[in-house]
Amino acid sequence: MNPALPVQRQLDAYNAKDLAAFVAQYADDVRLYRPPAAEPVLVGKAAMAAHYAAHRFNLPHLHAELVNRMVLGCKVIDHERITGLSDQPVEAAVVFEVHDGLITTVWFFNAE
Repeated sequence: MNPALPVQRQLDAYNAKDLAAFVAQYADDVRLYRPPAAEPVLVGKAAMAAHYAAHRFNLPHLHAELVNRMVLGCKVIDHERITGLSDQPVEAAVVFEVHDGLITTVWFFNAE
């Protein structure tokens, strides 16, 4: 399976604020990291769903624009421009690791 497929589906669901479709692209034990922190900030699909429901999908102007995408084996690296989080767009690099058609690990780097 092309690892970019679940990544694109989660991006489409993110922009549609469709929480069920969004979390369906992730493994039950997904881990989300925000380097340089060594420990994950979110662990598990339930924690991810709760976070995105309370802190993302409630924002009326939330949108992630895909600027560029690279696929290297089971890794998908997206450059995203996210609007609706603050007054200025947020530039981010997001690395997704995909196994068996589901996203298992995410590393989120922003340009702060």
